[in-house]
Amino acid sequence: MTDKTPQPKPEKPQAPAAQPAAQYQLADPVQFANNMARVFEQAAGIARLVAERPNPVLTEAETQLTPMEQVSKTLGAITQSYMNDPQKLMDAQMQLWNSYTQLWQNAWAKALGQQTTPVAEPARNDKRFKDKDWQENTVFDFLKQFYLISANWAQDMVQNAEGVDDHTRRKARFYVEQIANAVSPSNFGFTNPEVLRTTLATNGANLIEGLKHLQEDMQTPDGRLRIKQTDMSAFEIGRNIATTPGKVVFRNETFELIQYSPTQGETYEYPLVIFPPWINKFYILDLNAKKSFVKWAVDQGLTVFIVSWVNADEKQARKSFSDYMREGFLEAVQAALDATGAPKCNVIGYCIGGTLTAASLGWMAAQNDTRVNAATFFTTQVDFEKAGDLLVYVDEEQVKWIEDRMKDKGYLPGTRMADAFNLLRSNDLIWSYVVNNYMLGKDPMPFDLLYWNADSTRMPAGVHSFYLRECYMANKLSQGKMVLDNVRIDLKKVKIPVYNLAAREDHIAPLASVFRLGRYFGGQTKLVVSGSGHIAGVVNPPEANKYQYWTNDKGAPSIEEWLKGATEHAGSWWPDWAQWMADKSGPKVKAPVPGSGRLKVIEDAPGSYVRARAE
Repeated sequence: MTDKTPQPKPEKPQAPAAQPAAQYQLADPVQFANNMARVFEQAAGIARLVAERPNPVLTEAETQLTPMEQVSKTLGAITQSYMNDPQKLMDAQMQLWNSYTQLWQNAWAKALGQQTTPVAEPARNDKRFKDKDWQENTVFDFLKQFYLISANWAQDMVQNAEGVDDHTRRKARFYVEQIANAVSPSNFGFTNPEVLRTTLATNGANLIEGLKHLQEDMQTPDGRLRIKQTDMSAFEIGRNIATTPGKVVFRNETFELIQYSPTQGETYEYPLVIFPPWINKFYILDLNAKKSFVKWAVDQGLTVFIVSWVNADEKQARKSFSDYMREGFLEAVQAALDATGAPKCNVIGYCIGGTLTAASLGWMAAQNDTRVNAATFFTTQVDFEKAGDLLVYVDEEQVKWIEDRMKDKGYLPGTRMADAFNLLRSNDLIWSYVVNNYMLGKDPMPFDLLYWNADSTRMPAGVHSFYLRECYMANKLSQGKMVLDNVRIDLKKVKIPVYNLAAREDHIAPLASVFRLGRYFGGQTKLVVSGSGHIAGVVNPPEANKYQYWTNDKGAPSIEEWLKGATEHAGSWWPDWAQWMADKSGPKVKAPVPGSGRLKVIEDAPGSYVRARAE
């Protein structure tokens, strides 16, 4: 590697003129010493709390998301690849040392007031290094670049390893990313400029508050550390979240069905039944009046129902995917028709709720059941070949390991699912809160979306196992090989019109995967791509005037070709969907009021199932 950086002149060393040293001075040494004594006392108290906990805290295996031997085996495969080619390993090491040398030379030049070009820079959306001193302070800039060089090099080693299958490489990238995220200099007090400044300015009072937060987060029934992402006391279901007026009109041991009160005298004849994912609670579509897709749909003249899945426990241990189709989807459809007297309904399926919807529509088509007139899918996969980041958790060894852990109680604890999703964006959903809550000593801000994210749910073992094995591992739904209640599911028999919403930056149901949905249904499918990701791409009310969406009436063999010919529209896709839905919802009729039909009111929305908290 050729070095073109101007060399420093040793005879004229000087301190960097732009370093504001005063901001890193201790405000009150005596108070700092007193506070540090309190910090050590608090830390000892936390250690005693952990050691004296009467009911053990969970074993190591119970707290892991994937077996540690899998991590070792996967990273070992990468190491072995380079051991088999020593020259390639030597070349990679030389490349790393050349980058370090360039960084060291740049640091000297910057210290002497010269302009330099960074050897490594964070991604534009990397929030860890937003503090100005990561760029302006020579020491912190050096630490940042040293870290980025090392992390990027480690990922390059994984990418360039030969003789490694795609799944192993994907897992290795994920494990290396988690290790790199954990050791970032932004996560340590003395190497994070904001934390260091705050500690010196407050004489360590931030660390006292941080340890209070840590102790509170450790006081959980199962002994797990649960990092607060938001102020959980700021929200209450039914008071300032999930508040759209309605009634529970149907209940079984799998779900409650909520019928929302009309806001107009007339509504479209065909009701709309929404099937959200059961790995989260339904109120992501009813966060508050300004963000509520449910309320907005009601205001468009639709009679809206939504399924509120039970927060599974031992009672649902033996439930299967077929049970969720029969006792969930099919009973909800019939209940909506009974409540309104309509001959047909329309449905929406979101994420895994969409996968269930698709499979159920295939089952209905095989029975010549025409109760559903049209279907909408939000970020839904039926072909899992390109299922994205979640594939790191799915292979025979890991799935069997998860199944063994579900045997005793018959369900997957909600915290496991939440942890798995949080790890996919660990810098944003884990480490940023470690810094904010425990190092800066700040209280997390109230945020309804993060309250919902923390309100985890449990999944029945049989349903979870079926989903992982039949969809992610065997991809049977797309191949026409899935069997539910002794019926083979062939999506080509589903002839109803479909509105397929994909999100451009979705890391849960990737755009390339959701794009494929239209290939498998037998009717006409309209694809719409929204800006943003799995949640914000869906929950994007028109009044917010955020993001954009793309439409293209012409088909294309790939999402790349489709996007080339697509038209971009500013704002929310909701009005486009409402126009599409209006043509498929029948004539206007007198608006049915909850309880006025064959189904009577059980209780007020949002019901009881949504209030059950998971451990």
